[in-house]
Amino acid sequence: MNTTIQTISFGHLAIAFIPAIVAIYLLYKWRIEPGNAIYAMFRMLGQLLLIGYFLAYIFGAQNALIIVAVLMVMIVASAWIALRTITRQRRQLFRYALISLVIGGGSTLILVTQGVLVLDPWYKPQFMIPLAGMIFANAMNSMSLAGDRLIAELKRNTDYNEARNIALHTSNIPLLNMLFAVGLVSLPGMMTGQILSGVSPLIAVRYQILVMCMIFGSSIIATACFLQMAKKVLDGHQQDKNQRAG
Repeated sequence: MNTTIQTISFGHLAIAFIPAIVAIYLLYKWRIEPGNAIYAMFRMLGQLLLIGYFLAYIFGAQNALIIVAVLMVMIVASAWIALRTITRQRRQLFRYALISLVIGGGSTLILVTQGVLVLDPWYKPQFMIPLAGMIFANAMNSMSLAGDRLIAELKRNTDYNEARNIALHTSNIPLLNMLFAVGLVSLPGMMTGQILSGVSPLIAVRYQILVMCMIFGSSIIATACFLQMAKKVLDGHQQDKNQRAG
């Protein structure tokens, strides 16, 4: 197979922004906070351009301490962003989100990189950073969905254990959709990237199975841990609120 991949010029890359501009225009017409979407687009652009140069540096440095530092930043940022919709108890819940990501995401990352791929050296950045990014980003999204639904259920005075189960089910929907759709509706990013770079589809499929298993497992484990630990903060807070209302 051809192992070369086409380089996208900045001029051609600009064309990709056309659908995004149309989407922002629709948000504006429907009065759904287009400013937030514009900010998110510019932030995405800046972050990806910066991370491109940063990854080029750390891939060349091959330094274990740098990799560990990057992983720590990823975990902390994921934990904080996951609680974006929980404004009042965000600081109280932050440590639980952090611990949950370490348990669900960190353990999965170690299992995949050291037990499945057997990286040499163990911190090989070309594998460690992208895999960590996929694990923590998906776990973050699941925790965010679960947290938002949990708060909504508690406001309806739902029992905490029932609210927890509903929240976990809600966070599970995108993950199950992803599992059902892969190979039929979508070819996920890692598999697509490998095929574009010339890797045999049969090998790319194996890597994608690995990715799907690690994303599903780490997301559910991290979210379940968070929902269980969050009870110390949210259940007591809801009971106090109900007593004051009564």
